Amino acid sequence: MPVTTAAYAGIEDPRRHPPRGYRTPWHQERRDAITLALLPDPRYRHAFQLGCSTGALTAQLARRCDRVTAMDVADAALRSADARLRRLGCRDRVTLYLSSRDASWPPGPFDLLMLSGVAYCLEADALATVLCRECPRLQWGAKVVAAHCRRPGPDHPLTGDAAHAVIADTPGLTSIARYGDRDFVVEVFDTGDAGSP
Repeated sequence: MPVTTAAYAGIEDPRRHPPRGYRTPWHQERRDAITLALLPDPRYRHAFQLGCSTGALTAQLARRCDRVTAMDVADAALRSADARLRRLGCRDRVTLYLSSRDASWPPGPFDLLMLSGVAYCLEADALATVLCRECPRLQWGAKVVAAHCRRPGPDHPLTGDAAHAVIADTPGLTSIARYGDRDFVVEVFDTGDAGSP
């Protein structure tokens, strides 16, 4: 099911008791570890995370980035992310905000875009529209990272592979690293000519 406020209802710690339709914590931890290992640079100035959920990956990004701007569609998820980031001592480097997945992104500039477990929540045309509209605004040479489950999810319009195909077709993005197994696919793209220096 899509992760909405209703999915989090009555859950104090969504990481310990994930909403129905979520993958297991081990699955997420493994995917996040591989995602972070594929990042080609040790540090980034400003990351934008579309769909931060409860902030598990956000907290790890905050260790590698001077700043992180993270959004989610669910207020309850953002409250959990806020609590996690405060507990881990990195809340001061992260801006959290509520928005829709297809809304315009904040101004940035961003040198890292994280799309983890979110791109397949949009229809292919909507995802392509968002990426074609927003990727040219990324800093020149920014990295775009996509990490998604391969198996069809309930109420997900796309599979992970289909979402990655849409991302790969975005003008100005060049794939520079990829990992895939039966459970998920992680891919890193360089913006190259997607934005101006």
